[in-house]
Amino acid sequence: MKILVLYSYPPAPGGLATQGDLLYKGLLEIGVDARAAHLKSDLEKEWYYRWYQPDVVVGVGFWGDVPDLVLHPRRFGIRTVPWLLADGYVANYRAVLDGMPLVLVTSDWVREIFVRDGIRGDHTVTLPVGCDTDGFIPRNPDDPKVRAVRDSLGVLPGELLILTVGGDAASKGGREVMEALATLGDDVPPWRYVCKVWPQERTDMQNKLDAQLARTLGIHDRVSFQTHQVSRNLMPYLLAACDIYAAPSRQEGFGMPQVEAGACGKPVIGIRAMAMLDTLVHGETAFLANVAQEIHITEAVLGPESGFEPGHHVVFDKPRVSDYRASSQDIAAYLKLLLNDADLRKRMGEAGRRRAVEHFDYRLVARRLVEILSERQL
Repeated sequence: MKILVLYSYPPAPGGLATQGDLLYKGLLEIGVDARAAHLKSDLEKEWYYRWYQPDVVVGVGFWGDVPDLVLHPRRFGIRTVPWLLADGYVANYRAVLDGMPLVLVTSDWVREIFVRDGIRGDHTVTLPVGCDTDGFIPRNPDDPKVRAVRDSLGVLPGELLILTVGGDAASKGGREVMEALATLGDDVPPWRYVCKVWPQERTDMQNKLDAQLARTLGIHDRVSFQTHQVSRNLMPYLLAACDIYAAPSRQEGFGMPQVEAGACGKPVIGIRAMAMLDTLVHGETAFLANVAQEIHITEAVLGPESGFEPGHHVVFDKPRVSDYRASSQDIAAYLKLLLNDADLRKRMGEAGRRRAVEHFDYRLVARRLVEILSERQL
């Protein structure tokens, strides 16, 4: 079987690019004849269609990428399977997706969102995102690379490091984590909370608002926002350097850093909703805070990135849940437990490592893809 994988290739540090790259890498390692191309490079894609003649194109993206992942290869008679992440609702390309023999989704929650938004569900199959369990591994705190991370982040000896990674902290539940931390007082050992966020214009204002919240809560001296651009080479050591990974995300179609943190042997704090119901096990690999609030929207403004003209208004027949807010009280209770109990952190981290290896290793995901394609005769 010859498979052409379309994604943001060569990969940047972002989640979708890593998702595609791990699939490509996994296919090669299990002996599949695979190639990779950038989803938006029409000339390169056509070049592969003509000489490589793939049996199937697997495209990684979200529903707004349908023209690049589905419509372009279809023009050349190439069978295509999109592997899609949701962003809260599906506003366009329903007819195209509905007419496909197979659509892959990253979690059962994404499938539920697609069905809610009018796409038939009998042709969707959940394929989890892969995890590099060779790179993301438990590491000794005395590892010089791990110590160097903690020193670079300003973590003092004796402090426990709580970490959140995302485009911005708020989308990963960082504001709820800060609200929880502000209530702990002297009931826990010394801690430092680090939010690793990406330097980008669209999140600059949110990062400033989040930093202001830390000041308002009176914990700004123990909270830092790291906005430096980093490669994927640093991420295994960044996660290995923390004691608790906290990301009760407001919206999550899979939760790659949560799984990677588990692979590094770290306990996770998440939210009892969305894809984290697939990836994390409450009380075993993670603590899942209850949902305190659902945010509903009645309309949205979209643009060319989603297949519309600039400023296109979409009005929903019924209000849609766009994202969630985790209970800060629950987060506080779980943080208190974990900060005060090193043995509990160790046990949950070991369980997280086992789950990552047994369910999310990128080679297992590649094999599962091949099985799905064979079962569906694609």
